[in-house]
Amino acid sequence: MHLSKKCSFFKVVLGALLIVALLQLIYLSFLSKIHGKQQRFRYLELFGSSSGKKIAHAEKNSRKEHMRYSLSTGGMFDSSGQYRVYRNLIKSDFTSNLAPGPESRSNVLALGTHTTINNLYHLESLLERWQNPLSVAIFAHGQDVELATALVYALSFFCPQIQALVDFHLVCLSGELAGFPEHDLEHLSGLENCAAVFARLETHRDTHRNYAIRGNVSYPNNLLRNVARSGTEASYVLVVDVDMAPSADLHRQFVSMVARRPPASDEVFVLPAFEIRHVRKLPATKSELVQLYQVGEVRPFYEELCPRCQAPTDYSQWVNNHGRDAGPLDVAYTLPWVDPWEPFYIGSSDVPLYDESFKQYGFNRISQACELHVAGYRFSVLTSAFVVHRGFKVQGEFHARKDEENQRNRVLFRNFKEALKAKYPASPRHC
Repeated sequence: MHLSKKCSFFKVVLGALLIVALLQLIYLSFLSKIHGKQQRFRYLELFGSSSGKKIAHAEKNSRKEHMRYSLSTGGMFDSSGQYRVYRNLIKSDFTSNLAPGPESRSNVLALGTHTTINNLYHLESLLERWQNPLSVAIFAHGQDVELATALVYALSFFCPQIQALVDFHLVCLSGELAGFPEHDLEHLSGLENCAAVFARLETHRDTHRNYAIRGNVSYPNNLLRNVARSGTEASYVLVVDVDMAPSADLHRQFVSMVARRPPASDEVFVLPAFEIRHVRKLPATKSELVQLYQVGEVRPFYEELCPRCQAPTDYSQWVNNHGRDAGPLDVAYTLPWVDPWEPFYIGSSDVPLYDESFKQYGFNRISQACELHVAGYRFSVLTSAFVVHRGFKVQGEFHARKDEENQRNRVLFRNFKEALKAKYPASPRHC
C-alpha cells in the first residue's frame, strides 16, 4: 500500500514536470516567432520591402532616404580624377539640426579622422573618449565599397551615439560606384544592435594595413583628411588618425578657452602627441599621462621611428609644466616651426588644406605643417591637452613598400616646397 502511494506520487510529479517542459517549449516557440517577426520587421525597416508593400506604423527612415540621395548623385571626383568622393553619406543629428550661419558653430570643436574598413572598429573606443561631433572619411576599394556602405548604414541605424554625432564620408576609386545596400543582406545578417555591428567590424580587423591595400591601390591619406575636415560644420577641427584619442574633456576645455581667449587668425593649437603600450589603459588627464611617461609606458609619438618629427614640441618643457595642469586649458608656450616637425593641432576651418598629391607613407602631414609655417601661422602648445596613439610604433611593423613610398614622397616634397614660394611670394619664411 505504501509502495503504491509512492508510485502515484512520482507519477504526479513526472506528469507535472512534463507539463512544465511542454509549456516551456510552447513559450520558447512563441518567443522565437516573435523574434523572427521582429527581425523581419527590422530588415524591412532597414532596407524597405522588396515587394513595395508599406510597413504598418513604421516611421520614415530619413537616414536611409538621405543615404539613397547621396549615393544617387554618383559622388564627385577629386581634383586628380582618380577618386570618387561621397561627402556626407550619412549626416549626424548634430549636423542636420545645426542652424545656418557662423554663430551656431562658433564654439564647436569637431574631431576629423580617416580609415579603411579594417580599422573602423577603433570608432567604438574613440567615441567613448570623444563624445562630441566627429567626421569620419572612409576609403574603400573593390568589394569593400559595398561592405563599407552597408556597415556605415548599420552603424548609423543601430548606434544612438553615432546617429547623434558622427558624419560619414566615403572615398573610392573613380571607376567604382557605391550603391545602397538594398540586397546586401549577407553583410548585415544577424545584426540586431550596435554591439553586433562593432563585433562584425572586428572580424575585418587587420585584414590589410591602410598602406598595403590589395591591388597596389594607393591610400589617399591627405585627401581623406580634407574630406573629413570639410565634412563638418564645426568652426574648429582636430584631425587625428583613427587609432589615436585626445585627452578627456577636451571639447569643453577648448570651447571654454576660446570663449575667454579668442584665437588669433594666424594661430593653431598644438596637442603634444604620445604613444602608449597596447596593454595600458589610455590616460584621461595630463597627470595620468605624466605618471605613465615617467615609467616608460608612454613615450613621444614616433620616438623610435622619427624622433625629430615630434621633438620640436619640447616634451621636457611640457611634461614639467605641472603648475598649470590643474587650471583651465591655456597656451603653455608658442613655438616656431622647424623641419621636420609634424604636430597634431586644432585649427580653424579656414586653415590651408592638406596637399592631396601625397599618398601612402611619408611627408603627408609634414607638407601641411610646412605650408602653415610659410603662410605665417604660429604654433601654440596647449597646457594640458594631448593625443595618444594606441601601441608603440616600432621598426619592422610597416608594409614592404614603405621605404620606396617614402623616397617618392621625398622628391614630391621638394617640388612642393618650391611651389610654396610661388603661392606665398611675400612670405619671408621657407621650409
